[in-house]
Amino acid sequence: MEELNGGGLIKLMCCVKNYDWGRIGRESTVGRLYYRNTGIDINKDEPYAEFWMGTHESGPSYVLKGADNGEKLTLKEWIERNPTSVLGDIVVNKWGTDFPFLFKVLSVAKALSIQAHPDKDLATSLHKEQPSVYKDDNHKPEMALALTQFEALCGFVSLEELKVIVRTTPEIVEVIGNAKAEQVLHFNEDDGKEEVRLLLRSVFTDVMTVRKDVTAEVLSKLINRLNVEDQARHLTDKEQLILQLEKQYPADVGVLAAYLLNYVKLNPGEALYLGSNEPHAYLFGESVECMANSDNVIRAGLTPKHRDVKILCSMLTYKLGFPEILKGTVVNPYTKRYLPPFDEFEVDRCILPQNSTTVFPSIPGPSIFLVVGGEGTMTTSSDEVVAEGDVLFASANTKITVATLSGLHLYRAGVSSRLFELHK
Repeated sequence: MEELNGGGLIKLMCCVKNYDWGRIGRESTVGRLYYRNTGIDINKDEPYAEFWMGTHESGPSYVLKGADNGEKLTLKEWIERNPTSVLGDIVVNKWGTDFPFLFKVLSVAKALSIQAHPDKDLATSLHKEQPSVYKDDNHKPEMALALTQFEALCGFVSLEELKVIVRTTPEIVEVIGNAKAEQVLHFNEDDGKEEVRLLLRSVFTDVMTVRKDVTAEVLSKLINRLNVEDQARHLTDKEQLILQLEKQYPADVGVLAAYLLNYVKLNPGEALYLGSNEPHAYLFGESVECMANSDNVIRAGLTPKHRDVKILCSMLTYKLGFPEILKGTVVNPYTKRYLPPFDEFEVDRCILPQNSTTVFPSIPGPSIFLVVGGEGTMTTSSDEVVAEGDVLFASANTKITVATLSGLHLYRAGVSSRLFELHK
C-alpha cells in the first residue's frame, strides 16, 4: 500500500497510563483524549495520567491504516519497513531506526516523585546492571508545555534563597546540623561555583538520607508549626505547598526536600525544559510533554515506587537558580515553536481560529500531530478530517496544510530544526 512506502499522514491509535497521581475519569484531559482516540470507554473512578504517542515498547502506538490483511502494526514496525523514506536520511544517520522522541499528555492531580533522568553514560550502565528497573540505555531530556496552569518543582533554589530557608526553617537545620547551616549562611558566590555546588550536594544528601523515624518527627514539628503560624501570618507559596505535599505523602522525606527546589508555576503556553541529571517533580495541572525516547526514572521521594537515593544524590548537577521558562518563538500568526537545547525534539503549538488556514512546511524528519480541541482538515495529497483526540504521524518531507471552519487546537512534535540547519 502507498502508506507503507512513507509519505503522507497516518492516524495512530495510542495508549494510556493509569498511574495513581492522574486525574480521575472525564476530569482528565488524558482520559478524554484516550476515549476520542480509541473509542474505549473511560472508567469514571480510575485515574488517567499519561497519554503516550510514539514507539516506546512500554506504550506503543499502532497505525490505523497502511497494514495489509487487517494486520495490527505498531508505529515502530511500520517505520522499520522503510526507515529512510519515513524518518529521512538525517534522522536515520543519527539514530538508526530508533524513533528519537516520545510525545505525551499529562493530567496531574497530585505530585509525582522527586526524580531525575540519567545522562547517556549513566543510563547505559544502569540498564546493564538493573535492566528490570532501568529499561532503556538512553538518556531522557524532556520538556513540559502547559495546557492549563501547571506547577512543578525544578532545579535547586539560589544560594540566597537557601540562606533564607536555613534562617527561617529550624526543621531543616535539625536535619543538616548547626555546623552545616552556618556554612550555608557564610557562603557567597565569590567562594566559587564548585565549592557552592559541593555544599549544596552535602545539604541535599543529608536531607534525602535522614533516617525515617527522624523524618517523621521533624515533619510533624514542621507541619504543626506551619499550621499554627497560618493563623498569624500569610504562609509563603512554598510553605503552603509543603502542607499540601505532606497530606499527599505523609512522613515522606520528599516533603522536606521540596524546600530546596524551585517552585515553578507555568501559565498555558509556557514551557519548562529539563536536562539530564536535574531534579524535578510535577505537582499539578495538565501539559503536553516531549522527551528523548526513554522511560528511565530515578526516584528518591514523594512516591511509593522504587527509590534509589544514593544514585540520585550522586548524579545531580547541583546547578542553582530558577529555570528558564520558554514562551515560544512565533513561526506564523497561529503557531509558536518551543525549541529546547536537545537534538531529539521540538514542539509547535498551533491555535487556528474560525475560517483559517496554515501550512506546516516539508521538513527532513518525521512529526507527530495531536489534536486537543476543535476540528478541521489536514491535507497532503488528500484531505484527512481531524478532531479532538486524533493523533497523526507525518513522514519526512511531507508538507501539510491545516484548515478549520470552527477552530482547531493542535500540537506537533518533531526532531529539532537546529539539527536540520546543521546539515544544510
